[in-house]
Amino acid sequence: MADIVSLLLPFFGLILIGYAAAKATKQPAEALGWLNTFIIYAALPALFFKLVSRTPIEELTRVDFIVTDIAATYAVFILLFVIGRLLRGNSLADCTIQSFAGAYGNIGYMGPGLALLALGEGAAVPVALIICFENALHFIVAPALMAAAGDDKRSAGRLAADIARKVALHPFILSTASGFAVAALDIDQPLAFQRLIDYLAQAAAPCALFAMGVTLALRPLKRIPAEIGYIVPAKLILHPIAVFLALTVVGGFEPVWIQAAVLLACLPTATNVFVIGQQYGVWQERASATIVITTVLSVVSVSLWLIAIRSGFLPLQLFP
Repeated sequence: MADIVSLLLPFFGLILIGYAAAKATKQPAEALGWLNTFIIYAALPALFFKLVSRTPIEELTRVDFIVTDIAATYAVFILLFVIGRLLRGNSLADCTIQSFAGAYGNIGYMGPGLALLALGEGAAVPVALIICFENALHFIVAPALMAAAGDDKRSAGRLAADIARKVALHPFILSTASGFAVAALDIDQPLAFQRLIDYLAQAAAPCALFAMGVTLALRPLKRIPAEIGYIVPAKLILHPIAVFLALTVVGGFEPVWIQAAVLLACLPTATNVFVIGQQYGVWQERASATIVITTVLSVVSVSLWLIAIRSGFLPLQLFP
């Protein structure tokens, strides 16, 4: 247990420090802008490039891993969508944001730091692959469903072009693709360039977690949605179980890959869910509440998942 505390204390401690700093200084939300720019356009892309570019290319082409992980994630997404649409009678747009709240984890900000700290360098490749491909698919699914709901007024051609541009030019995806190219071509990187990438990558986790704490402080609970009763357990419990079952049933993956995927799946709702809701004017306050609640509760749930992973409680092969 002391081992788990030593892992989580600095991790959630950075979020707490950001939260306390925001409450103490009372800076406006706009003051966070340049730090977020640094995280999204420099620090995290450098981390993803570093993780991918220094990995043998054969480890980067595990299509079976990506397909299985995404299938499990979207099984949870579809389940929540069906519950919201058929059982609760929510609109298509509301169901879209609710489903993302239960299936889109904070993998970009929280994932790399926690996975590498808990599981070591062996988790680098699965973490980079999950973040790249899940984010790419989320960027496609969200506007497509919002267009179907009638909340996106762009023409079909303009929508497709904007989606393609957003996916192709996103810093996370560009940096990961660049890392793929360097690994595939076995390009020897200059030492000065490697040091620059290392400096930026080392700043990624502390800055991202601090910014997350500030964001939570600036987003107080105003409205707790009724859907929270099933979205929260879906995100913190069902999602990692679904990913674990899918990967172990398919089989053939290194234990650390399964552990990394489960760890990323158990993370709280991504702040991007609020951004999507805000962009379309749908479920905004309730998305914000879901992010706050899942983040607070994840202190306990992530701890339990880490105990299960590190103690060997999770079997990595269901069928001998």
